[in-house]
Amino acid sequence: MVSGLAQAVSLARRSAAAHLLGHLGLTAVSIAAPIVTVWLTKMTVDELAAPGSWDTVWLLAVGLAGAGLLSAAGPQASRYFVAESNRRMALTAKDELFAALERQTGLAGFEDPHFLDRLRLAQQSAAAPGSILESALGVGRNVLTGLGLLGSLTVVSPLITVVVLASGLPMLLVELRLSRRRARMMQAISPTQRREFFYQDLLGGGSAAKEVRLLGLGAFLRGRIRAELQAANSAQRAMDRREFVMHSALVLMSAIVSGFGLIWMIAMVAGGQGTIGDVAMLIGTLGGVHTALGGAVSATAGVHLQLLTFGHYMAVLRAEPDLPQAATPRRLPALRRGIELRDVWFRYSDDHPWILRGVNLFIPHGQSVALVGLNGSGKSTLLKLLCRFYDPVRGSILWDGVDLRDVTVEELRARIGAVFQDFMNYDFTAADNIAVGDLSASCDLPRIKAAAHRAGVHETLQDLPHGYDTLLTRMFFTLADRDDDSTGVVLSGGQWQRIAIARAFLRAERDLMILDEPSAGLDAEAEHDMHTRLREIRSGRTSLLISHRLGAVREADLIVVLADGSIIESGRHADLMAVSGAYSRLFTLQASGYLAETAPAPQLP
Repeated sequence: MVSGLAQAVSLARRSAAAHLLGHLGLTAVSIAAPIVTVWLTKMTVDELAAPGSWDTVWLLAVGLAGAGLLSAAGPQASRYFVAESNRRMALTAKDELFAALERQTGLAGFEDPHFLDRLRLAQQSAAAPGSILESALGVGRNVLTGLGLLGSLTVVSPLITVVVLASGLPMLLVELRLSRRRARMMQAISPTQRREFFYQDLLGGGSAAKEVRLLGLGAFLRGRIRAELQAANSAQRAMDRREFVMHSALVLMSAIVSGFGLIWMIAMVAGGQGTIGDVAMLIGTLGGVHTALGGAVSATAGVHLQLLTFGHYMAVLRAEPDLPQAATPRRLPALRRGIELRDVWFRYSDDHPWILRGVNLFIPHGQSVALVGLNGSGKSTLLKLLCRFYDPVRGSILWDGVDLRDVTVEELRARIGAVFQDFMNYDFTAADNIAVGDLSASCDLPRIKAAAHRAGVHETLQDLPHGYDTLLTRMFFTLADRDDDSTGVVLSGGQWQRIAIARAFLRAERDLMILDEPSAGLDAEAEHDMHTRLREIRSGRTSLLISHRLGAVREADLIVVLADGSIIESGRHADLMAVSGAYSRLFTLQASGYLAETAPAPQLP
């Protein structure tokens, strides 16, 4: 928690130092104003009770008016400084959070529900890190104000001062306990809230709109949303009830202490000990002390809760990279010999089954290798290892003899081009959707158009309302289109597939090209056209192709058949067909679906 507070102070210093100093100055004024007010009130009442020179009364009245003005104007100016510093701190905090996420170069965290829950809480904290400092300053402001008022109260009655001060300890302990419970409750309901957001996105987003409406899933998803909301509300309701009971008890205790103090002071004045000004001062001081004490306790509990939540932000910020980094990374040589998988075993955790089992494979430089096999045979996992989204549990992957774990992931991935089966459709313009394949082309429209030409999608994009500047989404609109929100265009699945392949053409000069079901979603004619175009990108280059349409892999230099995470066959198409093994069976089974009956119908006698 101390570390979290130090991090919040560091954020403020780096993001909004001037605004923080302004807020500190106003905080000092807010501390002094109530103390000055109660003393001026006592002095004014005493002057009024003992008639003398009205000059002193008027002077005291002016002082009271000035103190009241500061008390009223200070919070307004303070709110401005707080709001602006919060905006600046949130900008820095979010940037640093997502910079930390970039250091998670693999996929393990993003496929881990516990990490995703922590990330959600970290994002909540990053949205308002200034609230920690505001609450911390609130603690300091209320403590100093309370101490000043208690000092004033001591002048009137040391006994009442001790009683009031003692009543603050149980308040503090209760509030801290409640803040810990609330922090645990927030963490406990985080998975519930994340599922609720998921169902909301399905019901209110565009990606699932067709299927949700065709299948009539609206009521089903609303039921799921209600169930998740009710579960979260139940936990929050129980927490609110506990807080209500405890706070009510604290308020009752505060009222008893104030009543006791007032009765005691009136009795003292009635007995000739003290003045009417002392009573006025006691009334003002008791109210101010209880307000300051309650504020200090509440702010302390608030800081406690916020720092507990901020701990998730700190944990993400300080998390070690999910993939180990070599102390002295080696340079990745240009691929000249090939890539070797040497006795590679992989599973996602000790509780999961093995996905790859002792895979030995050599991908020669300049040749095309195809991976085939049934779903779940390990093809996509093998691609993840080649891109180093994960490391093998056992064995190694060598790039011209260099272990991938000995080089930086940035250098490795800069040498790879890929079309993934689950490629992204970005809510960007057409040009940006292609340029993300290689951001160095983002300002090079001729290069983007050349890639679109090679992918066979140039004419489609050129004919859009704003050509390559057209947004490929109905989710947003550009500033130029704010008066005409009908210009966003949604492409077909096949057109999106070609855009994904255009991204790959931007990286056609890389050492390794990975093509994972590159023609999925295309019709027969478009598929034939696409594979013709892809031969260009694969010709003379090291490439790895995955396709369930075996006709697309028959020209590969090497076909590797996977089953249950192991290689069971490898060779050229003709060789594999000759041995009548698993590949031959799959190819024949698939090809039989395309064969037409050609035998003439039998003639009746």
